[in-house]
Amino acid sequence: MAFRNRKNITIRMPLERLAFVDPLTGGANQAAFGLRYRELAGSMKPGGYTIAVMDVRHFKMINERFGIHEGNQVLAYLYHVMERHMRAEDGEFVARSESDCFFLCLKGGGHQEIRDRMDDMVQDINSFCNPDLPGYTFSFRQGACVVEEPGLEIAILQDRARLASQSRNPDLEPGCVFYDDSLTVELKMEEELNGLFQGSIENHDFQVYLQPKVGLESRALEGAEALVRWIHPKRGVIYPSDFIPLFERNGKICKLDIYVFTEVCRIISRWEKEGKEIIPVSVNLSRQHFTDEDFLDRFADIAGQYHIPAGMIEFELTESIFFDSHQIQRVRDAIQRMHELGFACSLDDFGSGFSSLGLLKEFDVDSIKMDRSFFLNMSGPKAREVIACLVDLAKRLKVKTVAEGIEDWDTVEYLKSIGCNMVQGYVFSKPLPADAFERLHISWTGSIECNINP
Repeated sequence: MAFRNRKNITIRMPLERLAFVDPLTGGANQAAFGLRYRELAGSMKPGGYTIAVMDVRHFKMINERFGIHEGNQVLAYLYHVMERHMRAEDGEFVARSESDCFFLCLKGGGHQEIRDRMDDMVQDINSFCNPDLPGYTFSFRQGACVVEEPGLEIAILQDRARLASQSRNPDLEPGCVFYDDSLTVELKMEEELNGLFQGSIENHDFQVYLQPKVGLESRALEGAEALVRWIHPKRGVIYPSDFIPLFERNGKICKLDIYVFTEVCRIISRWEKEGKEIIPVSVNLSRQHFTDEDFLDRFADIAGQYHIPAGMIEFELTESIFFDSHQIQRVRDAIQRMHELGFACSLDDFGSGFSSLGLLKEFDVDSIKMDRSFFLNMSGPKAREVIACLVDLAKRLKVKTVAEGIEDWDTVEYLKSIGCNMVQGYVFSKPLPADAFERLHISWTGSIECNINP
C-alpha cells in the first residue's frame, strides 16, 4: 500500500507512514514538516515564506472536561481546518508537532498579511461546523518567523517562532507575534534569571516591601500591600518588569507567590509577638494558581503555622483572572473558599483593561483597587464623575474602594469628598522594606495633612 504527498513522492506503507504521519490527525507530523521544508527551501527566496506556530491554550481543560478521546478528535479537527487554509499551489503545509502545537509554512513575509490569515483560521476554527465536537471557544499562542535565511535548519526557525509566541501575554496582546533578534537577547536574560531563581529563593534575595494604605476617614494606616523586590548580591537590583512576566509564563510565579506569602506571615506573626498593632496586608496572587483546584490549602497551612488571625491577609487578583472564560466557576469557588479560610479578596487594577461592572455582581470580592490610569487626568468633570459613580456603586454593594498610584493632595482631597475608603501611593509613601515600614507605623501621627517621607 502507498500514498502520495503533495510533491508526488510515493511513500510505501506502513513503515513510512509511521515515520511521517501523525496518528491522531492522519496528516503530517513533525518529521514530514521538516522534510517538506527542506524540499521547499532549495527554491525559496529570502523573506518569501514564514514559519508560524499555533499553540492551543488551556488544552488540558478540554481533556479534563470532555475526555481524552474527545480531545483527540479536537486535535484532528484543528488540523483539518488549518490544512483547509493552506494554499497547495504555493507549497504551503501544516503539521501537528506535538501535543496541542501546530506549525505552518505560509507563503509571504508581510506581518499583517500573516496575522490576517492566522486570524481567519482562528475564526474558522471557532465557527464549529463539526457537530461531533464539544462546544468550546479556542484561543492560541501565535508566533511567526519570516524565513530570511532559507538554509537555516527548520528546528531553529521553529524555535524562533515558538519563542515569539511565548514572549507576550496573549490576554493583553492577542494575535501573532513575530520574531526579531531582540528576542534572542531577551531569551539569554531570561535564561540567566531562571538560573538565579532557586538560589535567590533559598538565600532570601527576594525581599518583601510594604506600601501603606491610608484610610481617608480614619486618617490612619489601615493596611499595606506586599510587593516583591529582587536584590541579587552579584547582579544587583532586578526590576519586577523583568522577572514577573517571565515567571508568569514559566510557572515559577506560583513558588514566588508562596515565598512572599510566607514572608508576610512571618512579619505579621512578629508584629503580634512584639505587641505591635496588626494591620491587614494584601498579597498578589497569580492566575497560574487556579489551574490547581486545591491551591488554597497550601496558603491556609502556612497561615495556620504562623497563627495568622482571620482577615489579616487579603489576596489581590488581577482582572485577567476574572475574564478567563475557561475557569470562571473555579475562580468563583476559590473566592468563596478564601472567605471560608479567613482570607479577604480584592480585585486589583480595576479599570486598567476593559473592566466589566458585572464583575462586581458575579464575584464576591471585598474591595476593588482603582487603577492609577483613572487618576492621570482629573481636570475634566467627566473623569471625576466616573470615579464618583464607581465609588458610589461600590458602597451600595458593600465593597471597599482603594485608589492606587495617587501622587498629589488635590486627588486625595477629592477622593475623601466622594467617600473613597483608602489611598495607596507615593503621596503618602513609596514601598518600604519591612523595618522602615514599621518605623513609619510607629511614628504615624494620625494626620494626612502632610506628606510622610521617612
